[in-house]
Amino acid sequence: MGRQDLADELDDEFRKLLLPPTAVHALGLWLAGSGAQYVTGAGGHAVGYVPAHWSGVEPWPVEFPERSGTGTVRISRDQVVASTRRAAERSAWPEALVASYVWGQGRTGYGPHRLKEILAEPTVDDALSMAGSVLREEGAVAAYRGLRGAVKGLGPAFFTKFLHFLDQAYFLDQATDASAVPRALILDQRVARVMRAHAAWVGADVGLASASEVAAWIWSDSGWTSHRYEVYLGWVHSAAGQLASAGIGWPGSRPDVLELALFDGVWNPAS
Repeated sequence: MGRQDLADELDDEFRKLLLPPTAVHALGLWLAGSGAQYVTGAGGHAVGYVPAHWSGVEPWPVEFPERSGTGTVRISRDQVVASTRRAAERSAWPEALVASYVWGQGRTGYGPHRLKEILAEPTVDDALSMAGSVLREEGAVAAYRGLRGAVKGLGPAFFTKFLHFLDQAYFLDQATDASAVPRALILDQRVARVMRAHAAWVGADVGLASASEVAAWIWSDSGWTSHRYEVYLGWVHSAAGQLASAGIGWPGSRPDVLELALFDGVWNPAS
């Protein structure tokens, strides 16, 4: 059996085996403790950044503080969604990207320089506009496919943040069937490593040959294919449904809470 065949088999098993009891227990404890603020959604999740570090980045979101301040300012997911919504209403796509990028980088020193380079790319406006239209009309996976490799320097760890906040701006207040069209979620290196560890465990549990090696290949640290993003979205939405049925008070309509918990290392499949 070739490596791709093994990957396909592992994906099939991965979709079937969601969260083990140890994960449900750990996530329940988190939601009852330090994660209690997210019982209605991840919108309150905030990060800190220094406005002055982002001087020279244009266009700057009009709702964000002026960049004269040298102290740390905190910005939440809900604030980014609000900024993204208003930018999208004006078709100000680079401004929407800046909002999600600043939130994603936080205090990281090289973030402003990288963002300036991305915004200077000649393809950025058209690529982001396309993603906005495709996300609304065809869904997150199609939008991901269109953005992958479309803008030099803008990889999936950051353009999935753009897609997530735009998706929230479009659909958060609407009744949608998340199982039919999974909502966009953030996929970055930290989350991918959780997926990798869980996939390796799943493969070993079902006796799949070379499970760890195959898991490391398909859940690499970056550059994920649109198929990988589709597998990820399907798994997180299904696992969130599993948690909602587990009697731990999990908000079933908000898979972003599970994404946040995975990012924060609440459950470590390797332990």
